Amino acid sequence: MPSDALVLGFDTSAAHCAAALVSGDRVLAQAQEDMAKGQAERLMPLLEEVLAQGGAAWSDLAAIGVGIGPGNFTGIRISVAAARGLSLGLGVPAIGVSVFDARAHGLPRPLSVVEDAKRGMVYVQSFGPDSAPSLSALEDVVISGHVTGTGAVLLGSLPLAPVMPLAVAIAQIAGNRLATPQPRPAPLYLRAPDAAPSNDLGPVMLS
Repeated sequence: MPSDALVLGFDTSAAHCAAALVSGDRVLAQAQEDMAKGQAERLMPLLEEVLAQGGAAWSDLAAIGVGIGPGNFTGIRISVAAARGLSLGLGVPAIGVSVFDARAHGLPRPLSVVEDAKRGMVYVQSFGPDSAPSLSALEDVVISGHVTGTGAVLLGSLPLAPVMPLAVAIAQIAGNRLATPQPRPAPLYLRAPDAAPSNDLGPVMLS
């Protein structure tokens, strides 16, 4: 795959709708809108706008990059379902990228990514010998080395700023992974849902 391949990356795993179009290290267009709800209705129009800003069409894309969480259950399902549908329709791979990998992109090691999981809990992944992601109580988290992420301040740590916006990192990581076969994107859930299921039909996940 050429290094200038066009990759569209997006994420709705938190209270935002974010997208970016990249070609290798070049960021052609990007946008992020904060929203607590409405991602399902806003995502596709936002992707169209980012493509137009970058002077590209759907048919120009070499791959789709999508944020798989952890984060908001419904938001993750919206993006993953959209990525799978676009992959099928366009005939290009969809590549899942965790929030941990995106936050850590371009930052020095050793590094721990800590994301706020609410109610005194955080999602943690350390990039080192033991890199498995986990859900932990604040008081149980032990950090060595650098730290970044939305939950870093909860630990009293001074976080490293991300090198690039989340959607840009997702798109670039997806582009870097094009050279090797990748599994279909699937949500990364580290906790069970604590809300009753909605009566409304959610996005269909293709198996």
